[in-house]
Amino acid sequence: MDGLLKISRVIDAINRQIGKKVAWLILLAVIVATVNAIIRKVFNVSSNAWLELQWMLFGAVFLMCAAWTLQVKEHIRIDIVNSLLPKTVQRWIDLVGHTLFLMPFCLLMVYHSWPFFTRSFAVNEQSLSAGGLPQWPAKGLVIVGFLMLTFQGVSEIIKQIAIMRGHLEDDETLKGHAAAAEAEAQRLLDQAKADGLA
Repeated sequence: MDGLLKISRVIDAINRQIGKKVAWLILLAVIVATVNAIIRKVFNVSSNAWLELQWMLFGAVFLMCAAWTLQVKEHIRIDIVNSLLPKTVQRWIDLVGHTLFLMPFCLLMVYHSWPFFTRSFAVNEQSLSAGGLPQWPAKGLVIVGFLMLTFQGVSEIIKQIAIMRGHLEDDETLKGHAAAAEAEAQRLLDQAKADGLA
């Protein structure tokens, strides 16, 4: 199990570093959108390449930060229901969900995206809009993003099994920023009640 946990830590570290760096592309997308809007309004000039660049930057963030989002437990969950269940049931839901739903979906996406990308790359597919950008880099991002998510899924499965077998403390797994904020709000509420303010 120790060897698998080392693999999990390497996957986590790689996806965290990539996610933190790629997240900055949002700032670049905002700058591109701002410059494009100013040029369009002031000089009455527009560019399909600028518009497509915005979309590609956003797509890169969405796809390449998905693994990091899963790692820090910020993906969409039904926390209201999940938090009412015992910890053991929550762990089994995560393990089964990652194994039976996340992993097959990611692998199918990679499998079906590969020919989609290779055909586009082979013909150097360009945008259908005049002055647009090449399309194959965006299609390649789909493969990269889902490969990263696949590896992160493997890491999450390893961690869940390690927790269930007692090889990893549950508090070593991240609960997510929202859970931390909720815990702090509950602590403050409890403190206010203890002080007789609520």
